[in-house]
Amino acid sequence: MARGRKTSLTIRLTPAQRRTLLAWQQATTTPAGLARRARLLVLLADGMTITDAAATVGLSRRHTYKWIQRFMQEGLEGLHDKRRYDRRIEPLPPDLREQPNNLERG
Repeated sequence: MARGRKTSLTIRLTPAQRRTLLAWQQATTTPAGLARRARLLVLLADGMTITDAAATVGLSRRHTYKWIQRFMQEGLEGLHDKRRYDRRIEPLPPDLREQPNNLERG
C-alpha cells in the first residue's frame, strides 16, 4: 500500500502519445534519457506514484517533476533535451590554446 501524501497530478495520455512513448522505449536509436522519460510518463499514466515511478526509472523526484511539467506544457516535444547555451562556440583566443611541445625527438 502506498504511503505519504497523494498528489492531484494525473497524467493522461492519448493513444497516439502512448504509442509514441512506447516506441521510444523500444527503439535502439532513441537516446537513453528520452527513453527513460518516456517510461516515466507511461508508468505515471498507468497510476504509479511519482516516488515509485522516479525510483523505477532512476530519476530524483525533483527531476521527475521537471519532466512532468515540461510534458504538461509542451507535450512530447518537451521531453527532448534542449540545446545548452553555456558551451563555448567560438574558438579560444591564441594565448589560451594549447602550445605545441618544442621538445626534440632523438
